[in-house]
Amino acid sequence: MPFYRKLGNIPDKKHTIFKSEKGDFYYEELFGTIGFDGMSSLLYHTQRPTQVKTIIKSYDVSPKIAVEKNMKSLSLAGFKISPTDDYLESRKIILANSDCYIALAAPKKSLRDYFYKNTDSDEVIFIHKGSGKLRTHLGNIKFEYGDYLVIPRGIIYQVDFDTEDNRLFVVESKSPVYTPKRYRNWFGQLLEHAPYCERDLHGPFELETYDQKGDFIIKVKKQNTIHEYVYAAHPFSVVGWDGYNFPYKFSIHNFEPITGRIHQPPPVHQTFETNAFVICSFVPRLYDYHPNAIPAPYNHSNIDSDEVLYYVDGDFMSRKNVEQGQITLHPAGIPHGPHPGTMEKSIGKKGTQELAVMVDTFKPLMVTEEAMKISDDSYFQSWLDTNH
Repeated sequence: MPFYRKLGNIPDKKHTIFKSEKGDFYYEELFGTIGFDGMSSLLYHTQRPTQVKTIIKSYDVSPKIAVEKNMKSLSLAGFKISPTDDYLESRKIILANSDCYIALAAPKKSLRDYFYKNTDSDEVIFIHKGSGKLRTHLGNIKFEYGDYLVIPRGIIYQVDFDTEDNRLFVVESKSPVYTPKRYRNWFGQLLEHAPYCERDLHGPFELETYDQKGDFIIKVKKQNTIHEYVYAAHPFSVVGWDGYNFPYKFSIHNFEPITGRIHQPPPVHQTFETNAFVICSFVPRLYDYHPNAIPAPYNHSNIDSDEVLYYVDGDFMSRKNVEQGQITLHPAGIPHGPHPGTMEKSIGKKGTQELAVMVDTFKPLMVTEEAMKISDDSYFQSWLDTNH
């Protein structure tokens, strides 16, 4: 994310002596991506961030694949994922490839007993139900229904939930998550035609700083393995930082839809991108205004990408019997489109209140055992014309 941010106290010059009022050294850390070539921030700690006391255990959390080569359109009842107390245990991966994992989670309890760091992936967490505060070593972010939380790899965090009724749609990306290139000029500023601007992106607003020693558990995810580390210094020891690598939130309600006289293609909904997939937002909007426009999307073949739609709210105009939390997967290689009758029904309509998140991947998605538990096996036949 090419936007500069500063929080807390930092020295006038990087890589120079920086001390507290008591004369104690602050310890500098470069927090970066893609070697030394990607986004980075400079952090200043009250304690050295390198003090590992022990590693308690390591255990595999790889998704269990049920269908490796899927060519079947699927519908998954996302709200059938059972609520679970523990934050990490609640996360159920339903679709996966070598570039990303797509997961559902219904955590009941706040993440307070340990800290978490995903070093495999950037995380994009969509808040479908619940509110609270994301607490990170770079500062805190309040969240609520409709927020995307974008958490770069390596961020150490905890989560405070306001209630036990929480539903999350999670995308873990092996490559960095950015704002789309076509929305930015060559300086990195979002352009006037972009469906959101920098004012809609909210970074950490408060910094928790602890100058403490003790036993602090950080669960670190690396290569599909959780390693439980015990550090001698509190992970939230940062007194200040500046740079371009930090967590932030964006509300789907601040996405300004792009409309036209005739039906617009899916890229107008694009919200984030990586080098392997895109994330799009479908939001309430006016329908196409050509006098003969067909608002429902045309039939289309996904030759190069698998399409995942997560239904959040409203009546999705191209689908029948849609429920909150439902997920559809339309694999590359076969055409799909509006359900029978929905194209005709959409003609003459002036607008839609639909709310959904879409993930289009360039590599095929494998279907996990967790997905098969909540799958509607007959969905692939739902385009049959029952009138004949």
